[in-house]
Amino acid sequence: MSGSRARHAESLPHNRPKATERWGRTQCPYCGVGCGLLVQIEAGQAVRVKGDPDHPANFGDVCAKAIMLPRALHTPDRLLYPHLRTRRDQTLTRVPWSLALKTVARALRNIIAQYGPDAVAFYGSGQLLTEDYYVANKLAKGFLGTNNFDANSRLCMASAVAGYKTSLGSDGPPAAYADLELADSFFIIGSNPAECHPIVFRRIKRRKEQAHDDVKVIVVDPRRTETADIADLHLPIRPGADVALLNAMLSVLVEQGLVDQQFIANHTQGWEELRAQLARYTPEAV
Repeated sequence: MSGSRARHAESLPHNRPKATERWGRTQCPYCGVGCGLLVQIEAGQAVRVKGDPDHPANFGDVCAKAIMLPRALHTPDRLLYPHLRTRRDQTLTRVPWSLALKTVARALRNIIAQYGPDAVAFYGSGQLLTEDYYVANKLAKGFLGTNNFDANSRLCMASAVAGYKTSLGSDGPPAAYADLELADSFFIIGSNPAECHPIVFRRIKRRKEQAHDDVKVIVVDPRRTETADIADLHLPIRPGADVALLNAMLSVLVEQGLVDQQFIANHTQGWEELRAQLARYTPEAV
């Protein structure tokens, strides 16, 4: 089910939790939008989730993934307690946390004593918070003495970070969520927010609906997606041709004198080298 089609009426600001209910604030652990959530707690368990109307990322809106969080937490096959076995062919048996922690610590100590600290590696989750990463790195680097700490964040975001730093000089995008309600043009390339970031997509769609004739949406995607359905222009380019398209767009901007020369002089490097390449990327050739 598409997250952008999830029902979210109950998460709107006028449906605030009743005073007699026990609710807590948290943040959705899934995509990078970082939606604020309100979680209803009963007997120490999360039983219901809805959007936080005071959170600046989603203003109470949520997608299907957040709504289903209680069910994901309470699946019957979820591991809630530590289990151990002395041999691989034995059955896992539940043990106290103290025994589990001692077993892990003893195993790490034996490995390091025999092979050195770099024989140990840690692999973290993209859902860890900054404070979690700090503690984990403190354990690995400050205490055990190894730099071998990795996470899937590097695998899924390393290319984006490299692109941001190379093109913008910073490892984060320069835009802010508040820009969505102010923009008059959206150029979406390399992304399908209707599926991957439903809350952001809803804000883009809402902005388009509020000023249909004044706001333009351009979607570059080889496929026809739900994101492309709201586009004024859908460019179904050949896969792998996105850089050529961007270079052709820049070529037109230069030819028509639409680039900010003062900004280029003050804030960029390598402009002349890039400009020399643009002759290959005329709109006709691309």
